[in-house]
Amino acid sequence: MQQSALKVLAGPVLKKLTCDKVTLWLVTNQSINIKLSLTPEGQAAQTYPLEQTNDREIPQHRSIEVGEHLYIHLLHLTLDTPLPTDCWIGYQLAFTAENEAEVKLTELLSDICYPRRSTPGFVVHNKLRKILHGSCRKPHHDSPDGLVIADNLLATLQDSPHQWPSLLMMTGDQIYADDVATPMLAAIHSVIPSLGIDNEIFADSTVADSHALHGETALYNQRMQILPNDSQSQKLKIPLFKSAEKPVFTTVHANNHLVSFAEVMAMYLLCWSPECWATANTDIPNCNGEQSADEYLGELALIEQFVSGLSQVRRVMAHLPCPMMFDDHDVTDDWNLTADWEQAAYGNVFSRRIIGNSLMAYLLCQGWGNAPQNFSDELLQKVQLSLQDLGCPEHDETITKLLEFEQWHYQWPTSPKLLVLDTRTQRWWSESNANKPSGLMDWESLTELQQALINEPAVVLVSPAPIFGVKLIEAIQRVFTRIGKPLVVDAENWMAHPGSANYLLNLFTHRKTPQNFVILSGDVHYSYAYHVKLKRRRNSPDIWQITSSGLRNTFPEGLLNWLDRLNRWLYAPYSPLNVFTKRRSMRVTPLKPSHASAGERLVNGSGIGLVEFDDEGKPTRISQLLFDQQIQFEEADIASSAKMRRQ
Repeated sequence: MQQSALKVLAGPVLKKLTCDKVTLWLVTNQSINIKLSLTPEGQAAQTYPLEQTNDREIPQHRSIEVGEHLYIHLLHLTLDTPLPTDCWIGYQLAFTAENEAEVKLTELLSDICYPRRSTPGFVVHNKLRKILHGSCRKPHHDSPDGLVIADNLLATLQDSPHQWPSLLMMTGDQIYADDVATPMLAAIHSVIPSLGIDNEIFADSTVADSHALHGETALYNQRMQILPNDSQSQKLKIPLFKSAEKPVFTTVHANNHLVSFAEVMAMYLLCWSPECWATANTDIPNCNGEQSADEYLGELALIEQFVSGLSQVRRVMAHLPCPMMFDDHDVTDDWNLTADWEQAAYGNVFSRRIIGNSLMAYLLCQGWGNAPQNFSDELLQKVQLSLQDLGCPEHDETITKLLEFEQWHYQWPTSPKLLVLDTRTQRWWSESNANKPSGLMDWESLTELQQALINEPAVVLVSPAPIFGVKLIEAIQRVFTRIGKPLVVDAENWMAHPGSANYLLNLFTHRKTPQNFVILSGDVHYSYAYHVKLKRRRNSPDIWQITSSGLRNTFPEGLLNWLDRLNRWLYAPYSPLNVFTKRRSMRVTPLKPSHASAGERLVNGSGIGLVEFDDEGKPTRISQLLFDQQIQFEEADIASSAKMRRQ
């Protein structure tokens, strides 16, 4: 039998699922027709031949041609027969490419199924009983991969999939466009030619186009030489504690910052699937900046460790619905942190293009599948036209549309409702100083959020940055903001802007908003859980801040231990210092991790969070799953809080 030339370069990734709608995302190297079969356990298969169409009213398969050998597909269809809940539903994809026989997903990807299953599958849960969640997955960090840990969990439960989590919520930094190891950048450049992505012309840059950027002017470990540095961006230089001054692109690790659209797209493929690694080249580049061979080989060892788990990463994302939301590293560090940053970044043609390329790739790889109804045919067509001539006026016009787009946030009709916040693109500028941190959401978006909360009994609110953070760290950020250096300490927290902080905190006191709030967050590279109650109110809502970070990232160990203990001493629930915080009307009680010694409340280790719920949408168990242990934020604390409510 002749081997098919068709390849699945990434996916399938399950996205939004309900009883009557199924959404899947995948990437192939050819234009294809797709047939989807769904087989609920004990029932006959439902089969849907999917013609490619832009009609929203019928079962739909839409394809975007990103390159000659790179096609992104979104299947978003309404089912003839509703699916049952809380049981295994197997699915199969059959592909037909031009002049080729039909081939099935399981024939192309022999490792996509769990060992005792013949096809991949999923469960449509009647209620949210469990949610896996995490953020910050950096390929070259020296730690296990939280998505591999998630796959191990599903493998242990493969005979009882009704006990699987309902969602795998990714709360930000699914890729690091601004912090790239040299072996990863070399791999990116080695696979781009096989994808056939159009050459991208750059304006106001010392590099003419992407062909030069991926070849003779790759500038490994030297991208500082081409990043924008005009008079407007000079105001953003941040020499304190930084190894180099980097206007606009303020990350410490900007030396390999992704620039072209092709680089960002290849990064997604290499982070989510093992397929392109089969032909990737990670030999040390000839021009490798100041990095030594030993440093390069050290990074390469970490990348190889990361790649070894990608089959499991692909498998878990094919079995659990994966809602996603961007944070800064999906685009660039400090993205939209201050009004000054925005004016400098978007006032420069080249930096605007770099940011826009990452945002366009986010649309295609993450945002589109979260809420397909939010993206008009007109917008998707503009993206398609841009991809046919990268660097053309249409490309820049599309970037402008994406920078002005106001529907990145979304909600899913789960029980309890899932509300996912965009805390990056609708920011509330400081009215007193353009160099002060912006509010994470502006007045209009917060008002829209309030309307979505009214009369809901319970809600799962996803905020990439924690709403209730570590008070000592927020105080340190406030000090650096006052001396005019908010970029030094990433001073972006909900309490940094008075207007957005007060509006947000008032949401929790509104009597028509939910009685049970579960807030899922990431961003900070450590994990913790707080239980929050309103003071002097008998019917206070229950608010749970649950933070899990990172999937493959950690905080400096010694520093976090000191910050953890100092925060405990200075901001204990009855400390007088709490009077000086914006949350003084609330009692914030940290839950104790099961492994912790006295005073420890923060967990530092790569892994993934797991929250289990009761029928009312309250968490009954909060865990952080690490490679070698499962840490629980003490059940005794949760039980004690429940007892306190009853009294």
